[in-house]
Amino acid sequence: MTPPPKRRTRIRLGHVPIDVVTMAETLDDIEAMITSGTGGMVFTPNVDHVVLADENVRLREAYQDVTLSLADGMPILWASSLLRLPLTHKISGSDLLLPLVERASQRGFRVYLLGGADGVGERAAAVLKEKYPSLIVCGIDSPRVGLDDSAAVRAQQAARVKEARPDIVFVALGNPKQELWIHQTFESLKPGVLLGIGASLDFVAGVSRRAPPWVSRMGLEWLFRLGMEPRRLWRRYLLRDPKFLAILLRTARRPRRELLIDP
Repeated sequence: MTPPPKRRTRIRLGHVPIDVVTMAETLDDIEAMITSGTGGMVFTPNVDHVVLADENVRLREAYQDVTLSLADGMPILWASSLLRLPLTHKISGSDLLLPLVERASQRGFRVYLLGGADGVGERAAAVLKEKYPSLIVCGIDSPRVGLDDSAAVRAQQAARVKEARPDIVFVALGNPKQELWIHQTFESLKPGVLLGIGASLDFVAGVSRRAPPWVSRMGLEWLFRLGMEPRRLWRRYLLRDPKFLAILLRTARRPRRELLIDP
């Protein structure tokens, strides 16, 4: 049997662990999760995740158990640099989606798309199948997921996914719903790998526009998204996420041995 993925060096920002890993290593690690039969939970924390984890005990618990945690956004890399920590690669869910789908199509891994508005999964699947004709999309679902859904409701949702026997489940429910859903259903869906990908299906389906690469490199993707969806996002970006600065200052006062975790 293929060995499980390597343990990676991790840093911590607030309560959120983030792995020091490249894109190539990420793809290899996810493949190892599948072929070893261990499965895994993959999150892509950004500033908003760090802020919400500071306030939400359930999200903190999910991050304590995460298999692979990938830096989403230049502010996370800049914060790491300020703390003199070795994080160097930004790998958002949207960065990861296409390379991982390509790997899945090459290896014959079965892919499940979960989340997005009605019809988005189908549109995204059509785009992905056109680009990667050998891709196996074994299921598509757009469940109405609530933060306080009962265990019975979660079990029904997970049962539909399990029946399709996916190797990879792309979970596009937004933070913190997707991380909590993954954490609460992972054991029942092993050995699948569950990834939180935010709005990535919307981008693939053409429902929403992703920020141009130069905007992302400048760390202004949040401003681009705010301009696109001001009514939905203004509280997040203008009221909630500035709390990240206080978390960063608090993190800077912690001993280095608590911020840098070697394998």
